Amino acid sequence: MAHRGLPRAVFPVALAQPAGRADTGMIRVENLSVRLPGFALDGVSFRVAPGEFFTILGPTGAGKTLILESIAGMVPIDGGRIRIDGRDVTELPPERRGIGIVYQDHALFPHLSVSRNIRYGLRYRAKAAEGDDRLQHLVERLGLKPLLNRGVSHLSGGERQRVALARALVVAPKILLLDEPLSALDPNFREEIRDLLKSLHRETGITVLMVTHDFAEAHFLAARTAVIIAGRIEQVGSVAEVFNRPVSPAVAAFVGMKNIFEARFEGDTARTGPLTMALARSVPPGSRFVAVRPEDVQLDADAPGAANNHFAGQVTRLDHQGVFCEVRVSCEGMVWQTIVPTGRLMQQGLSEGDTVRLHVPPGKIHVM
Repeated sequence: MAHRGLPRAVFPVALAQPAGRADTGMIRVENLSVRLPGFALDGVSFRVAPGEFFTILGPTGAGKTLILESIAGMVPIDGGRIRIDGRDVTELPPERRGIGIVYQDHALFPHLSVSRNIRYGLRYRAKAAEGDDRLQHLVERLGLKPLLNRGVSHLSGGERQRVALARALVVAPKILLLDEPLSALDPNFREEIRDLLKSLHRETGITVLMVTHDFAEAHFLAARTAVIIAGRIEQVGSVAEVFNRPVSPAVAAFVGMKNIFEARFEGDTARTGPLTMALARSVPPGSRFVAVRPEDVQLDADAPGAANNHFAGQVTRLDHQGVFCEVRVSCEGMVWQTIVPTGRLMQQGLSEGDTVRLHVPPGKIHVM
């Protein structure tokens, strides 16, 4: 996303305000709008509680980073308000908001050592001794002591991320903003930094707002999340609620409900194209779609056609993914996706073109 404000690498962070207020670290985003060439954030609203680890989930290009930059004061906004600790900070410069930000690419100074990168923010502080004490603690906590005199160009991805975290935290911000902090890391480093983020949040109690496209990251780190699609917040709720009860086809697709069909509802049944499915619960007014996770669709090559929601179909595609295989089955022209353990698939000798039966348990059908 293009930047319209301060150069991100030189963003200073203010000292956190004294503790004591119950709303310290609270974020309120109210009807935020930002317009860029070819893209816009439109009416974005959500609240992050003090001390909460909150995530914004969405695909690439949805506007996640732009929300962070708006909260930090790094881009001008076209509408709405940003409130921190109940105070309207919409017109305040970044250095007066008490916020630290860590970017996906770390935004470290390549010409400075690790030590000087971490110390950069302390130049804006009046109480240098207090900052030095915090720096020493962070250096020890993040395992950076052996790296202090190195140039950042000689660090691994995980080491750079730890330096970026130390630089953001050394000035004790009230709020930490994280922009896809794990996505650019190798798998081993990703797990290390993920665990570190969870530990640091527990230890410090700081409010953390992280953007990510990875639902597994949100599930591991956060209790609540907001899902953004194409510049609009589609759903805000607990991670479990978003995962199990998405409010729209766009959210359902994003959280992995690949079987999404438009439906007509009559009593406790749903008709999707030529198929009629029994439902386990009443249908909310205005519902138009059904969705089912691939792992909830049961595949049996030899099942009889008896109970509710059993459908005959033909295997059209097998996508092998290690210990699991994604199987696509066409039932009267409607393509369903299910996931089958590779071992079971080999036992059955299933191949493309085979006739199988699908079972869609009524209790696994989500209506929206």
